[in-house]
Amino acid sequence: VQLQASGGGLVQAGGSLRISCAASGRAFSRLTLGWFRQSPGSERKFVAGISWYNGSTIYGDSVKGRFTISRDNAKNAVYLQMNSLNPEDTAVYYCAARYGTLYSYSSRYNYWGQGTQVTVSS
Repeated sequence: VQLQASGGGLVQAGGSLRISCAASGRAFSRLTLGWFRQSPGSERKFVAGISWYNGSTIYGDSVKGRFTISRDNAKNAVYLQMNSLNPEDTAVYYCAARYGTLYSYSSRYNYWGQGTQVTVSS
């Protein structure tokens, strides 16, 4: 499985941005997908995840109510809609995938994209 994230950029505080991740390989519909982010000097943190099984989702506490993860199995893609952005959301955002149960731990994910930079100006 190969993942390619895109759509990052510069946005003002309070604004919105949607980032995407395209996957290649077999059985995309069986993949559980996640978004993580990492800012300089910080650990990679869980943002959101979506299950392959029933589309259930989970979110990190700092993004609940502002971010929405979704997937399109026909397009082999996963999206992260980010609203009400603030400067603390500035980070490199990574998409990740695994076969199996939805987890929020980065160590559980086997496949990673290269990351896309999101910068929120104040």
